Amino acid sequence: MDTDVLIFGGGIAGLWALDRLTQLGYDAALFEANALGAGQTIAAQGIIHGGMKYALQGSLTSSAANIRDMPSLWRDCLSGNCEPNLQSATVRSELCHLWRTDSVTSRLGMLGARIGLRVAPTHLNASNRPAVLAECPGTVAEMNEQVIDPASVLDALRTRHESRLFQIDADATKFQLGEDSVIESVSVRNQIDAAIEWRPRTTIFCAGSGNAKLLQSVGCESPPMQRRPLHMVLLRGDLPILNGHCVDGAKTRVTITSTTDRAGRTIWQVGGQIAEDGIHMDEAELFARAAADLSEVLPGWNFDDVEISCHRVDRAERLTTGFKRPDTFQMVEQKNWIAAWPTKLALAPLMAEHLAELVASRVGTSTAKSDEAKVDQRLANWTRPQVAQPPWEFVTNWTALANYITPKSRRRAA
Repeated sequence: MDTDVLIFGGGIAGLWALDRLTQLGYDAALFEANALGAGQTIAAQGIIHGGMKYALQGSLTSSAANIRDMPSLWRDCLSGNCEPNLQSATVRSELCHLWRTDSVTSRLGMLGARIGLRVAPTHLNASNRPAVLAECPGTVAEMNEQVIDPASVLDALRTRHESRLFQIDADATKFQLGEDSVIESVSVRNQIDAAIEWRPRTTIFCAGSGNAKLLQSVGCESPPMQRRPLHMVLLRGDLPILNGHCVDGAKTRVTITSTTDRAGRTIWQVGGQIAEDGIHMDEAELFARAAADLSEVLPGWNFDDVEISCHRVDRAERLTTGFKRPDTFQMVEQKNWIAAWPTKLALAPLMAEHLAELVASRVGTSTAKSDEAKVDQRLANWTRPQVAQPPWEFVTNWTALANYITPKSRRRAA
């Protein structure tokens, strides 16, 4: 079966790339071995930020400056004024809060956050602060950055392209390579059907950490990829709605986003520096660190009726010197395939546009004469991947946060 582009990976990067390529008239299909978004996308906190983390350092690199335009682009798509139309997706919040503690490093961080952003933080007076931030000793501000529900965005993209999405058996996928690791054909199958051979003009790998195995399949014995893990904290129970960052120097000490689970309970995802430091901690150590940090960054708030859990997630990126965080999306290019990593959820549209430009330069215009996905009955009956469940719906290690709050922490919260 001939096609212009095959995409491996049904996270935000692969789905946005599929949307952009089909908008431009290319015949494209996407393969997913698990559920859409499983791994990084579904675990994302959903803040469409415009470079605040980079601005904490007092400046923006030329590459990182690209992210400044992402909040407005996403806002247009989410309002239905731009393609892809994501009006059916859920926006959890239209803004984020930014606050600091009374430490010197936290004060310096708030100064850095004003530099290099399209929209600077707006300081709030005491009467306009949300209740959960009422007793913060430092500055509280708000930023015009939306918080989206990743699962709903994935579902909006899924419904736009369901006929082009295919669930595959990763272990049964075989690449036929020519000279210089050129992909001549790809044989895929689902759990019940016979294998189908595809002949793509170009192939895009957008499978996150799964790119490592895919790259090995096309001759890269040591894939140029790195993993930077996170140990994310989850809270549920009697919690207010809060979305934002507590800054501390050039870092975000905690980043908190809010949603609800199937039972209607409020859920907090807690990331930031605590999630990075937490990769070296077991659950008990992480829970104790979370109790101490939350008591300090949210003084006066009572966490007695709250449960805590955690989960680990790998951020997959192209390998960098010293395993540093890339400033923008990253790619590896060969003759007729591309491996891509968006680095951040917010950068998926920018990366998709660049991928479309690369496809146009390699493939030219589409040569597809018909939509073979509609002609071949085997494809019409193929299993379609569904959207993954968010981590708070399947983690089981919930325990009372109060068990980890020390007398010192209680004095801070009093």
